[in-house]
Amino acid sequence: MVTMTAEETWEAPQAGGPLDATVTIPGSKSLSNRYLILAALGSRPVRLTGLLRSRDTDLMIGALEALGVDCRIDPNNATNVTVIPPAGGRFRGGARVDCGLAGTVMRFVPGLAMLADGPTHFDGDEQAYRRPMRPLLEGLTRLGARIEYLGQEGFLPFALTPPDRLVGREVTIDSSASSQFISGLLLLAARAEGTMTFVHSGQHLPSLPHIAMTVEDLRQAGVQVQANPDRCRWSVEGRGSAGTQLPDQIQVEPDLSNAAPFLGAALIGGGQVSVPNWPDRTTQPGGLLPKYLETMGAKVDMVPDGQGSATCRVTSGEAIHGLGDFDLSPAGEIVPSIAAILVFADGPSRLHGIGHLRGHETNRLKALATEITRIGGRARELDDGLAIEPVPTQRMHGAVMETYADHRMATFAAMIGLKIPGIRVRNIGTTAKTMPDFPGMWKRMLAGEVQG
Repeated sequence: MVTMTAEETWEAPQAGGPLDATVTIPGSKSLSNRYLILAALGSRPVRLTGLLRSRDTDLMIGALEALGVDCRIDPNNATNVTVIPPAGGRFRGGARVDCGLAGTVMRFVPGLAMLADGPTHFDGDEQAYRRPMRPLLEGLTRLGARIEYLGQEGFLPFALTPPDRLVGREVTIDSSASSQFISGLLLLAARAEGTMTFVHSGQHLPSLPHIAMTVEDLRQAGVQVQANPDRCRWSVEGRGSAGTQLPDQIQVEPDLSNAAPFLGAALIGGGQVSVPNWPDRTTQPGGLLPKYLETMGAKVDMVPDGQGSATCRVTSGEAIHGLGDFDLSPAGEIVPSIAAILVFADGPSRLHGIGHLRGHETNRLKALATEITRIGGRARELDDGLAIEPVPTQRMHGAVMETYADHRMATFAAMIGLKIPGIRVRNIGTTAKTMPDFPGMWKRMLAGEVQG
């Protein structure tokens, strides 16, 4: 495993020839943190297997433990974690929760704090102070919470004092900046007394598949949810103190968004890359990736394994095609990987529906435009997206690329380095947010190793 300081740079390796590799991707961060929350809301222990162990999930485990949840890590396999809810379903107040840069921690755990026996203090990394929180916290205020901002209003840090009771009602918020606001409220609603309804009031709702994932996970935990995404309306039949109850054991799917840099490498470097354990059916936005890669000229084969999943094999085509005008709103989290591929495309791309990426770990649209320009490419921000124009590869050049403490900007830079010599990446260690050993996995992919 590569350990580097934030100031050091990592030399991105070039693809020395056509790739031929199989890469096993760790568990889904989105599913891992949703399952941790739902298990904590239950009444009996749940064993999660294949859980992603990364900074984001470790922050979630730390947050749950601060609230009185017992998370027991298997000493023989750290990806197996048994979650034991607090007795009586009441969380421990007086806790201090470190959100780091994890959106799921800062947007989901305040819902659990609504069920605590005292106030909870939330803080995080300095970069997290720029990630919007107001719509979620306004929604919780309408449900009886008292919020004390300890910095800039509408952002971390803050303290939440819970209400005496959580009673069902209708709440309207503008979730344009993040689908996590709706998901965080939906998870909490399972413990309400009566029906809780949430309505999105904005003109645009990003990443609907992530809300669909939350709805599916709630249903798996025995909660009745009425979803009407066309009307931006969701209703949950609260179960009061009965809470949720996942099955006694849950297997976490691989993180399909984290597969994007590896499968995308096949288009940039040539050859083929395979990812096993691809689910036949998934709520992950990364499940759209194979279709997008085909549109850009790749050949995609799904080889069934007879166990409800398949190996996704991506083979490069004769050229990488631009996407023209393309709506990427269903899968915003894979935009950096898509953008890295499109830098080498034979035509222009105008990616739309992703304005919310300005509120992620960094302003990803500005960061992508800046870093593509830094290497001699052509890109610019749009009101709701990003435009990338083709530039011959020989006219681009090496540079030290910034990651902005954003794991997806780091993998974006690594993908660029497959084809452009002299790419160095500042703070590659930020990839530990969702992939603890990304540099090692990348090196082994280029060496053609089968990674099990």
